[in-house]
Amino acid sequence: MDMYCKRRNTSFRSAHRNARALRQRGFSLIELLIVIAIILIIAAIAVPKMNNQVMAAHEMAAIRQIGTIHQAETQYYSQFGHYAESLAELGPPPSGAASPAAADLIPKVLADGKNSGYVFAVAASPTGYSVSAVPEAFNSSGRRTFFSDQTLVIRQNWTQEPATVTSAEIR
Repeated sequence: MDMYCKRRNTSFRSAHRNARALRQRGFSLIELLIVIAIILIIAAIAVPKMNNQVMAAHEMAAIRQIGTIHQAETQYYSQFGHYAESLAELGPPPSGAASPAAADLIPKVLADGKNSGYVFAVAASPTGYSVSAVPEAFNSSGRRTFFSDQTLVIRQNWTQEPATVTSAEIR
């Protein structure tokens, strides 16, 4: 009988130790909730900053695209003797060789008028041409509107109103 009690006591202690070890291996609900809360706080801080960086990247891409349009307009003028009146005239032809209707000077995506979260437009003016770039969704794809003309000066407006020849110059 003495052996039976010792064996029974030992197996009880062993089972108790195993149960305690199982409890210590996992995380408690409180610990998991704390980790989730920390992750959510970090995400709440990081997401707005990331959105601002994305908008800044869209704005810089729009400024570069305006520069591309300026170069294309200069080439168009040297080939055809006048400035293009639309982006389609600067873009690729549907088929065949380049012509005044489609000079193949800018990529199709830009000739279609939308690129990098901005909507672009070219218009003829009495002295040359003008280029405008407006965000597709203000405060989402960009915070500024842009304007430029044959003077090559790029102007910006920090409101939803399109930038004009009187808007502030980008420096």
